[in-house]
Amino acid sequence: MSRTDTPTLTGERADLMEALAHHRTMLCVTARDLTDEQAGLRTTASELCVGGIIKHVTSVERVWTAFIEDGLSALGDVTDMTDEDWAQRADEFRMLPGETLAGVLDAYEQVAARTDEVVRGLPDLDVSHPLPEAPWWEQGGRWSARRTLLHVIGETAQHAGHADIIRESLDGALSMG
Repeated sequence: MSRTDTPTLTGERADLMEALAHHRTMLCVTARDLTDEQAGLRTTASELCVGGIIKHVTSVERVWTAFIEDGLSALGDVTDMTDEDWAQRADEFRMLPGETLAGVLDAYEQVAARTDEVVRGLPDLDVSHPLPEAPWWEQGGRWSARRTLLHVIGETAQHAGHADIIRESLDGALSMG
């Protein structure tokens, strides 16, 4: 489907996608004019850096978009995760040797485009799937595409705030200043 064939979103779906686009933009603005080295610097007591936050949000959005499409199989079972899996997940929060900010931002843009495509193609936002067994999810819970999008929006907004604090600590720059 070409860009001109893409239907205009309206109503609730348009509002959700506009909110997600806004928070994506705020996150990316936080990284403006940073070098690769700066994008990987920790400026607070946490392990977080601007580039790592963008990597994490990319992963979160990729996984939850796959959940909207494929359900439980997209998430895997947390009880099956090995120490290596947890270490790999921790690497989402840092810039690794050889990674560039441009590469991280490009990956985020690609995932965002895929999410937008999936959401546009949904018959409605009530499509739902069961949540996996995990201590942080309600037992027997289900999430609709709507609820999943709200989760992605919340994650993106929260981490954009984290990135803003890290950036301000790095060089005084603000996302909105």
